[in-house]
Amino acid sequence: MSDQPQPEIHDIDAILHDWPFKPGVISARLVRAGDGREVLQMRIEMGLLQMETTGRPDGEHPGGAKTCLEWLEDLALAQGDSFALSEAQCIEIDREFLQFYHRRICCLALRMFARALADADHILALMDFVAEHSPNEQWTLSHEQYRLFVLFHRIQAAAMLALERSGAEKAIETINQGLEQMREVFVKFDAENQFDQDELVGQLGAMKESLRQEYHVGKTLAEQLSEAVAAEEFERAARLRDEISRRDHRRPKKKS
Repeated sequence: MSDQPQPEIHDIDAILHDWPFKPGVISARLVRAGDGREVLQMRIEMGLLQMETTGRPDGEHPGGAKTCLEWLEDLALAQGDSFALSEAQCIEIDREFLQFYHRRICCLALRMFARALADADHILALMDFVAEHSPNEQWTLSHEQYRLFVLFHRIQAAAMLALERSGAEKAIETINQGLEQMREVFVKFDAENQFDQDELVGQLGAMKESLRQEYHVGKTLAEQLSEAVAAEEFERAARLRDEISRRDHRRPKKKS
C-alpha cells in the first residue's frame, strides 16, 4: 500500500447525476444550505453555481459593504472630485455585473419576480455609476451595451409582479412604461429608427398581446388617455385622468 495520504472525497457526482444539464434551458432551484439558509443553485455545463439570495450573490462584502456598488458609492462620496476607479475596482465591478446576471435569470426562471426586479435595478444603478466614473469611454460602452438587456429583464419582472398583485391591465401598463424607457435608450444613442425592429422590443410587445388575449383586456385606461391626448380630445383625456386617479386610490396596496 502507498504511504501517500489519500485525498478527501468532496466531489459532486451525485448532484450532477441527479440534476442533468440541459443546453439552452435555465435550470435553477432554491435549496437549503447546511446551516439552514436558503441559497439559489444554477446548473451549468460541468457543474453548478450556488448563490446567496440577498446581498451580493457570492456572499462577499467588498470594502466591508453589502455590494461593490455600495462600497464604491461611499468612496466616491468621501473622496469627491479626486475619486477615480482603480483597475482592481473595475475588475470587482465586472464580477458584480456577472454575478447579478446569473442570479437575475435564475430568479426569473423561478418566478421570484421581486428579487429579479431588485437585482435588475441594482445593475442599472451600477451602470449609471460606471458611466459617471469610468476610466475611459470604451470601458463604459462595454457595460452600456447591455443596458437594453437588463431593462428587458426588469420590465419582464415588473410586469409579472404587477400581474400577480394588481392584474393584467396594470401588467400591460407596466410593459408600456418599460418600452418607453427602452425607447429613451435608443434616442440617447441616436438610433430611434431601430426601436420598432429590435428583438427585445418585439418580445415585450408579444408578451403584452399575450396578456391581452389571455385576460381579455382591451385598451387600458392609460392607453386610452394617450390616444385622447394625441387626438387633442382634452375633455375625454380629463375624464380618463380622473378615472385613473380613482382606480389607483381604490386599488389595495400589497406587501412585497
